[in-house]
Amino acid sequence: MKYRVTLLEGDGIGPEVTGATCRILAAAGAPIEWERAPAGGEAMEKYGVPMPEVTLESIRKNRLGLKGPLMTPKGGGFRSANVTLRQALDLYVGLRPVKTLPNIPGAWPGLDLVLFRENTEDLYAGIEHEVTPGTVVSLKTSTVRAGERISRWAFEHMRYRGRRTIHCCHKAPINPLADGAFLNAFRKVGGEYPFIEQLDIGVDTLSLLLPMDPSRFDVLLLQNLYGDILSDLCAGLAGGLGVVPGANIGSKAAVFEAVHGTAPDIAGKGLANPLAVLLSGLMLLEHVGEWKIAGRVERAVWDVLAAGKHLTGDLGGKAGTAEFTDAIIDAL
Repeated sequence: MKYRVTLLEGDGIGPEVTGATCRILAAAGAPIEWERAPAGGEAMEKYGVPMPEVTLESIRKNRLGLKGPLMTPKGGGFRSANVTLRQALDLYVGLRPVKTLPNIPGAWPGLDLVLFRENTEDLYAGIEHEVTPGTVVSLKTSTVRAGERISRWAFEHMRYRGRRTIHCCHKAPINPLADGAFLNAFRKVGGEYPFIEQLDIGVDTLSLLLPMDPSRFDVLLLQNLYGDILSDLCAGLAGGLGVVPGANIGSKAAVFEAVHGTAPDIAGKGLANPLAVLLSGLMLLEHVGEWKIAGRVERAVWDVLAAGKHLTGDLGGKAGTAEFTDAIIDAL
């Protein structure tokens, strides 16, 4: 069986890291057929928007996508291509596993966290206006439906992955209606999963405790803005955005992505580290049930990182993208 997957190569280093990922997955025997679709700068030139309808339709049809980093034009009122993608396809689950890999500079030893971010509401709904000259109001949306479905997705994931404890992050004392609704939805759905330990924590307290000792946390459930900020904090604990994967999942489609930037300063120089996109590709394989292939590639990645002979510059080595990619293929 072949899986047809929409490929958004991305901007800057995007084509290099997605290209390396495609090479590795092909070498591992992943049954994937890529359907390339425009996004970011390429889409701006052709369609005038960074996330055109033709690309969204490709993902709707294939139900799977792999995405490199995208740029959003500055000024001119363009909305983030990533936000557009999530909202247009209702990819309400933001999934970010954060795990310590071998030989990664600055990584917290033994880190193993999973963050769930509600992707469609909060301030990212984009409802804002200027009420009087110089005064802008931005509205935070929070619905019971969104809170319940992201909570249920998180509990189901934990049930099948052996995760035991979940913290719901909020600021209910300050936003008793909006954050309170999210917390109440979490508690309501949690009643169906009595075998999972369920706790809640203020976003400020969580921000304090995570850098001190992240090992006390297992799974975190967060609203959109809190999830955006704290998932990057956790990526820093793992060594940076270049070593963590990400996924946006809905009922009818899933897009797996690198969460780092486009790095225009090194674009085209063959220096980029493809790990974030590659690990996201492994999440894609797991999503469709190709666990054996994903496991083979993951073991090869760990072997190459542990050996330390073919690491890119951001990982403390001197290898380029191609050498690092070849080393993983050889390890397969």
